[in-house]
Formats: sequence, C-alpha cells, structure tokens
Amino acid sequence: MIATTTPRMGQALPAAHRGRLMSVARQVNIPEGARLFEEGGRADRFWIIRSGTVALDMHVPGRRSAVIESLGFGELVGWSWLFEPYQWQLGAETMSPVRAHEFDAALVRDMCDADADLGRQVGHWVGEVLSHRLHAARVRLLDLYAPHGSGFPR
Repeated sequence: MIATTTPRMGQALPAAHRGRLMSVARQVNIPEGARLFEEGGRADRFWIIRSGTVALDMHVPGRRSAVIESLGFGELVGWSWLFEPYQWQLGAETMSPVRAHEFDAALVRDMCDADADLGRQVGHWVGEVLSHRLHAARVRLLDLYAPHGSGFPR
C-alpha cells in the first residue's frame, strides 16, 4: 500500500466555486474503525478530510478486504457520487478518528447542473483525482508483479 496525495479541492477549484461548495458542507467527526461506505452501496455523499486517515479497500471473497490506498488531510473521499449509477466502486474505513467536510451528493450534482462552469470545474477536479489514483494503482501493480528492475527508476 502506498499513501498518495491526490489533487485537492483548494488547488483545483477557483475560490468562488470552493466557497459555494463549502457553503453546503457539514462538519463531521467520525470515530476510528467506522465504515464510511461499502463497495456496491449507494454513493450519496462524499468527504474532504480535515484530519485523520481513511483507507480505501476492495472486497476479496473469502478474505479480508484489501486496502488499496490511504487518504489524509485535504483529500477527496469518494468519487462514485458524480457518475451514474452512483454506486461505490470501493469501500472506505477510518483508520484513525477523522474530522471532515461532508457533502450531500445530490445537492452538489444539482448545483453543478445549474451552473455549467461549476460542473465543469468539479468534473475536472474529480477526473484529476481519478487519474492520479489510477496511476498510483498501476505503480503498485508494477511493484507487486513486475520482474525486479523493470519498474520506474527510483
């Protein structure tokens, strides 16, 4: 497992759009070991971490869920809320107490539908997050399965 830093909302969105999104955020405190969502569940919200760590995991039949990434301060937890069918592609669990901004997905989607520029900017930000996480997953796969010496130079 590799801890990575994905593009953050504060860097990706103009101040006006950040302000609009933050105006609908709810501050939440989540205890260690809490499941935020399960793979296949309804993606009805998302979070920006203020403090603490969240592990993204994938169900493995007959075994414990495999942790595939750890997220921390400023990072987006959840992207499935933006894309139909609005089902979580992974699971998520807090690895420490977490303070976060929580957003209602339907409300944010409605805001994006009503303001094309906001929608484009949010879509671009979430796309950058996905691209970064896909790249990180590819690097982890190379570390696990590529012949020694065939990966990226260190």
